[in-house]
Amino acid sequence: MAEHTHVLFVEDDDVIREATQLALERDGFVVTAMPDGLQGLEAFRANRPDIALLDVMVPGLDGVSLCRRIRDESTVPVIMLSARADSIDVVLGLEAGADDYVTKPFDGAVLVARIRAVLRRFGHASGPESGAPAAGEGGSPDGGVLHFGDLEIDTEGMEVRKDGATVALTPTEMRLLLEFSSAPGTVLSRDKLLERVWDYGWGGDTRVVDVHVQRLRTKVGQDRIETVRGFGYKLKA
Repeated sequence: MAEHTHVLFVEDDDVIREATQLALERDGFVVTAMPDGLQGLEAFRANRPDIALLDVMVPGLDGVSLCRRIRDESTVPVIMLSARADSIDVVLGLEAGADDYVTKPFDGAVLVARIRAVLRRFGHASGPESGAPAAGEGGSPDGGVLHFGDLEIDTEGMEVRKDGATVALTPTEMRLLLEFSSAPGTVLSRDKLLERVWDYGWGGDTRVVDVHVQRLRTKVGQDRIETVRGFGYKLKA
């Protein structure tokens, strides 16, 4: 997977930037490393990388703002790097469109594992492991299209429509919606969603789930995904 995978890495600390670049390159990734957000945006537009690693606190254009700019132009996966696990920066980065985050200082092997997990999710977004229901399961199937009120989910074309208008989802949001649509009316816990959507085989930060659910609600309808307090979320059938 890593061979020829192009990573954009934006980090202002010279030591971290150079050490991380070397570690990623040893694992077979092609890395473009930039020291600030403005150069990072230019590199993104020039190279169109497969994934972006953005430190939150970089000069010129901070990581959160850079994530928003990238998300305006592309659905490429984004991982934010933050020095504080409990920082509001984590939530801001996720709300800006990031797919995941890693807390600094991080082990190189852990970072590589998270990158591979994100790329695996994106590569299989339309595959059989995505959690998409087969025809005859959930909603009202019609040639691979599920109907939930004014919401239509085309599980074959990987398209979503609300009131007939196309809804633009990132691959992570699409996988999340597919998980919900595979079991409408069934409560899915945050841990279960972390395992199925984010490929976490261990406990992760459930804020990732909460922020993505909120982002998904703004696109498919606030009432379409219900919160079951103390248990998780479910798609209204």
